[in-house]
Order: sequence, then C-alpha cells, then structure tokens
Amino acid sequence: MKPFWEQPLATLDRAQWEALCDGCGKCCLHKIEDADTGELYATNVACRLLDRHEARCSDYRHRHAYVSECVRLSAGNVASIAWLPQTCAYRLRAAGEPLPDWHYLLSGSRESVHEAGESVRGWTVSEVTAGELENHMVDRIL
Repeated sequence: MKPFWEQPLATLDRAQWEALCDGCGKCCLHKIEDADTGELYATNVACRLLDRHEARCSDYRHRHAYVSECVRLSAGNVASIAWLPQTCAYRLRAAGEPLPDWHYLLSGSRESVHEAGESVRGWTVSEVTAGELENHMVDRIL
C-alpha cells in the first residue's frame, strides 16, 4: 500500500491531512494582488499569528476566530487557491505531483524545510509592525 502522502487528497483522514503540511509558513504571508492583472506579488509580511521562528501558526486551532480570512483548505478547494506556495504539499498532491525531498515525511526531520531554505524562518516581519504592504514586496517565488 502506498504511503498516505501519495494517495489522493480526498482519501486522507483528518490526521493525515494535517500531517501533509510541511511547516514552511509561506501560506501565512500576505500577498499583494494587482487589481488590473490579478497577478500576485509576495511580501515578507507574516500574519500576526505566525510564530516566525517556528514557521507555524501560534494558535492553529482557533485561527479563524482571530483571522477570518484564513482559508480552510480542503481536497475540494486546494486546486483553485492561486496564492498557495508552489512547494505546498497540498497543491503538489492535488496536481498529482510528488512531495519535495526536503519534506519531513520523506526526510524524517521537521528541520529539513528550513535547511532547504523553503520556509519563512529568518526573513519575515509581523503584520503588527510592518506598515504598508507595498513597502515589503520581495523577489521570491512562493
């Protein structure tokens, strides 16, 4: 039998679904959308709930109470969310792609996402102190 992370998203139970997250924190960064073209631009501004050192939500269970725009990902909507990071395990699996080698389910280490430079650790600011998003655009592919 295939490992759960190689199975279709719709077949995963809640624990498997949650375990698929690589812990990069990129989905918790604010993006700027060009009103004319719809193009998205990355910023280094993190949601106020993001623990920027751990690259994880500091109150994941209750995040929707504090951040109403935090999207509830599901097997049915992952493919339609354009701002998900290119390396997002949910996005990759929805497209039938494999997980990257640095994903902890393959490497065995939660640190491998950080060691590979694929997390937000070390280069973000909190939305609490950031100011205007336009001043925080970064030249990174998320």
